[in-house]
This record gives sequence, structure tokens and C-alpha cells, in this order.
Amino acid sequence: MSADAGRLTKAAPEPLTAVEGERSLGARLVSFVSGGLVRVFLIVVGLFWLVPTLGLLLSSLRPPDEMSSSGWWEVFSKPSQLTFDSYDKLLGNSDITDSILNTVLITVPATVLVVVIGALAGYAFAWMEFPGRDWWFLGVVGLLVVPVQVALIPIAELFGNIGIFGSLIGVVLFHVGFGLPFAVFLLRNFFAEIPRELLEAARLDGAGELRLFFRVVMPLGGPAIAALGIFQFLWVWNDMLVALIFTDADSQPITVALQTQVRQFGSNVDVLAPGAFISMVIPLLVFFAFQRQFVSGVMAGAVK
Repeated sequence: MSADAGRLTKAAPEPLTAVEGERSLGARLVSFVSGGLVRVFLIVVGLFWLVPTLGLLLSSLRPPDEMSSSGWWEVFSKPSQLTFDSYDKLLGNSDITDSILNTVLITVPATVLVVVIGALAGYAFAWMEFPGRDWWFLGVVGLLVVPVQVALIPIAELFGNIGIFGSLIGVVLFHVGFGLPFAVFLLRNFFAEIPRELLEAARLDGAGELRLFFRVVMPLGGPAIAALGIFQFLWVWNDMLVALIFTDADSQPITVALQTQVRQFGSNVDVLAPGAFISMVIPLLVFFAFQRQFVSGVMAGAVK
């Protein structure tokens, strides 16, 4: 009888500890919060994040006297204020329209060159053997910590000596030079995660390095390349410091052109508001158009 009682005592379930009880409560809270409540919270945060953009859009559609006398939310009570006169005036301002074209001529080549050169260099550092490969890569990583401000004066003197200071080419080369270290670092680490067996199988089928790069590595590296392209595009499009130093009146992008408008016409809000909205909405459209590739590239390698 005592032996049976001992077995029953051993078989009896142990009482829940305080830690297990807390974990169960936490699990219940996580299950509750991860439902519709979090979605509602994220939607509210997203709407608040878009409020400045909406306010700038509505301000750009209001007459100048209304903008200076009341807030943009007055549009909801007086929708008759909305007009496209400011955009008509903006399109008639040659400084702004030329600067938008200059911004495109700077951003697109700087983005494409960084992506192409960074992808080629990243593949070489990841899968090609050459003397001093690791040391060269460490040098590239070291360039990530070099601030842009340190190189402004030396590179300005260099561009002046070779005759490209104040031109679009000089601004593009500057952005390419400072965008490549991050591009090489990002893509090399991504390409290194590609299974070696896949590349060896392609080599056994007779694929050379270029064919291997374009037919195997590039399709697999699409998310990382898209994320890099978005980063580079946003950085170059929104840049003002480099453009303010390395451009002149004929090559200035929209960021510098808007700053010039503020300096020359302090109350010229009918040009500044639509110009600022155009300058902001294009990067937003690019981000939303490629947000899926951007998220895939950022999360690449986080889960195997």
C-alpha cells in the first residue's frame, strides 16, 4: 500500500511555478495584442506618418494668402480654396523645372552605377580568389566610417583641377564614390550566403564567371539589389550638402533650387509648397513601388 502511494505521489503533476504562470499570462497577452489591436495601432501610426505629406499637398493647393493666414486643415471646411494655380506658377519657373531634370540626371546614373559596380565587386569578394582579397575587403569596410564632410574640400580641389567642378558629372562621381563601400559590403555579405553547391553545379555545366554572375547570382540577389537601389536613390535624391558645394546655377538639383527660392523670396510659398511636395512625393512613390523588394532585401539572411 505504501509503495502504491509512493508511485501515485511521484505521478502526481507538479504545481505550476510562478515563472510558468507568468509565461502563460504573457502568452495570453501576446495572443490578445497580436490580433486586431496591433493592426489598428499600426494603421494609426501610418496615418500619423502621412499627415505631414497630406498637409504639404493641401497647402500646395491653396492660394498664397490663405496659406499665410490659416492652416491647411481649413480645406476640409472650405474645399473651394483648392486650386492648381501654384503648380501652374511652378511649371513656369525655369529654375525649379530645370532643377527637377538635374535631380533626375544626378540620381539615376548615381544609383545605377553604384548598383552595377557594387554587385560586380560584391560577387568578386564573395566567390573569386585573388591576392589580398580579404585585405581589400577590409579596406572597403574601413571606408564606411569616413564622413562625407572630410572629403568635401579635397575632392572639390581635385574636380576643379580636372575641370568637372560644378557639373553634373562631378556630383554623380562623388555620390558613386561614397555609395560604393556600403554597396560592396551589403552585396558581398548577401552573395556569400548563396549555397556553394549551386555555383559549382553551374560551373560544371560550363558557365563562366560572367554567365554565372548574370544567370545565377543576380536573380538570387534581386531583393538585396533592390534594397540597395532604394537606399541609394533616396540618399542621392534628398542630398543637399554635396549638391550645394559641387553644383552651380546650371546643374543644381531641386533641393538647392528650393533653398535658393527661400533665400531670394522669403514669402514665395506658392512656389515653395508645390516644389517641396514634388521633391518629397517622388521618393515616396519609389519606396511604395518597391517596398516588397525592399523588405525582402532588408530581411535577407535573417532567417535561414
